[in-house]
Amino acid sequence: MHCAGCMGKVERAFAGLPGVHSARVNLTARQVRVEHETAVREPELMAALADSGFASQPRVEDLSAPPSAVKPLLAPLAVAAFACMNVMLLSVSIWSGAEGSTRDLFHWLSAMIGVPAIAYAGRPFFTSAWSALKKRSTNMDVPISIGVTLATGLSLYETATGGHEAWFDGTLMLLLFLLAGRVLDAMMRDRARAGVDALLRQAAPGAMVVGKDGSAQWIAARDLVPGMVMRVAAGERLAADGIIATGQSRFDRSLLTGESVPVAMLAGDTVHAGTLNLEAPVDVKVTAAGSDTSLAEIARLMEAAGQVRSRYVRIADRASRLYAPAVHTLAALTLAGWLIAGAGWHHSLVIAIAVLIITCPCALGLAVPVAQVVASGALMRAGIMVKDGAALERLATIDRALLDKTGTLTLGRPLPDPVSLAALDDDEAAVALALASHSRHPLSRALADALGGAGHRAAELQDVSEEPGRGVRATWQGQDVALRRPDSATGIATALAIGDRPVRLITFADRLRPDAEQALAELKALGIEATILSGDNPAAVAEVSRQTGLTAQAAASPADKQGAIARLQAAGHKVLMAGDGLNDGPALSAADASIAPGSASDVGRQAADLVFLGDSLLALPRGVRAARRTMAVVKQNFVLAIGYNALAVPLAMAGYVTPLIAAIAMSTSSLIVIANSLRLYGAAR
Repeated sequence: MHCAGCMGKVERAFAGLPGVHSARVNLTARQVRVEHETAVREPELMAALADSGFASQPRVEDLSAPPSAVKPLLAPLAVAAFACMNVMLLSVSIWSGAEGSTRDLFHWLSAMIGVPAIAYAGRPFFTSAWSALKKRSTNMDVPISIGVTLATGLSLYETATGGHEAWFDGTLMLLLFLLAGRVLDAMMRDRARAGVDALLRQAAPGAMVVGKDGSAQWIAARDLVPGMVMRVAAGERLAADGIIATGQSRFDRSLLTGESVPVAMLAGDTVHAGTLNLEAPVDVKVTAAGSDTSLAEIARLMEAAGQVRSRYVRIADRASRLYAPAVHTLAALTLAGWLIAGAGWHHSLVIAIAVLIITCPCALGLAVPVAQVVASGALMRAGIMVKDGAALERLATIDRALLDKTGTLTLGRPLPDPVSLAALDDDEAAVALALASHSRHPLSRALADALGGAGHRAAELQDVSEEPGRGVRATWQGQDVALRRPDSATGIATALAIGDRPVRLITFADRLRPDAEQALAELKALGIEATILSGDNPAAVAEVSRQTGLTAQAAASPADKQGAIARLQAAGHKVLMAGDGLNDGPALSAADASIAPGSASDVGRQAADLVFLGDSLLALPRGVRAARRTMAVVKQNFVLAIGYNALAVPLAMAGYVTPLIAAIAMSTSSLIVIANSLRLYGAAR
């Protein structure tokens, strides 16, 4: 499958099959999900697709990289571009008035370059058209293939008979523009398809499994089964869901829940694939592995959400059903009309070929992807990476924004409270800096950076030791000192103990992103209502809600977030999701448009449509404004492309256009669309 027309044909292939309830195509993943009765078997479904001209196979769960949609098109595109430039150079002399043997020589040279290049560069269209024709159906590639074949054959005839014109240059130009549009579309789809693959790779590739006899062996994740016991060392990710059998540790679950603080887990607690064991080795009894894990379920939610079609894809689907029959009918009527009018076969065929070529939907095909690419470049220069160009269409319609807290509204980097630091005297600050500098814990590193930046110098310590999960201990001037976990505290904090002195509690807070208030005000000015939707604890979310003035929902699971988006969409809203963690993956995919910070997890960056690379939250309103400008230009492009066809087709049918002029006109219409799209160069300002 490579276009909206293919999507419609695949879904309609099952329409008359007994026992099939529905079929939904995912063009990005090149899959169709079929809901059917148990009596319907896979061979029957595959046979129905084969009858429509599509070879298929059942999906197999595999973490290997999917085939690229771009690579098969790059070589044909390069050949078409190289041959087109060379044939155009030869054609300049003919256009300048070369006659006789010089013209014939250049025609033969053009044929020697053009025919092999057309045969190779046209393979994507020829193969698709032949698959459709074998099943007595048609698609958008059929008229293209007929036009290219007839133009090439007639050009060879003109060359062999010493004729005045040959259209190798126009044919190659046609293929070049068609392939360029298809490559742009395939590039966007390749980027979008990487999201689920990145998510599944968050789980460990395998685990050390302990047998009943005490032996240990490494087993790949796909071979793990419930009942096995995994031995998970500190610093390792879990390869499967399970229950802690022995041991205790703290786990980083930020990818699953968005919670910024590691969670202590004891024997009997449930742990999930993809979480990171931070402190001590534990034995985990597997309860779910492979496609049954929570991680795999999140991946399925993301994939299902990714099957939603955009409005322009649906329009293209409907147009594709009419395009090929309409072009064939126009060309046939033109041929018949000129023959009836007394024109010869040669003249009538040239005019019919011109109609086939001039109606090529290049300008329509480029109307969206070129505007998307130019706007994406403008946003990239502004520090916003667009991963899915089609998202700009959806982003332009947004009227609601759901914002995750940790790492999205906030920086995701807890920093020491200035009031807590100001309460430390010089000796306490020096000891705290010395202790913090001996640890790689995120809180210790943040404390050391803050104290060092304030000009404090580290004290000289003796007998420094760090106990994972407990803190750093040492001796200073004969006194025991420690930077440790506090006995009790609300929020994120560490305790500084120096001899018999009172214990100092140093609190940490995750700060709002720069310009957060301005960004929220600009979103409101754009007509977008923002709310907080976070998996973090209620107390932490309430504080950020107070600072921003936004309503909030806390402790939301991945399914809760997806459900909140579904409810808003059911009420007619267009939803933007901004998040950064694994727990945001399904929501990022389900939302009409999504954005993640560059500091997000790999899954968050892959699942999001856009990624902003700086710390400023102004990327959100800037992206919305750019998307709205882009869609205005896209609509202008459609008007230009449709206007071109309305003017050019009657002229071609009237015989005023040769195949070469048709190819030039088609290319000119494409260039006009491209030039109009280039106005988006500064769209992100």
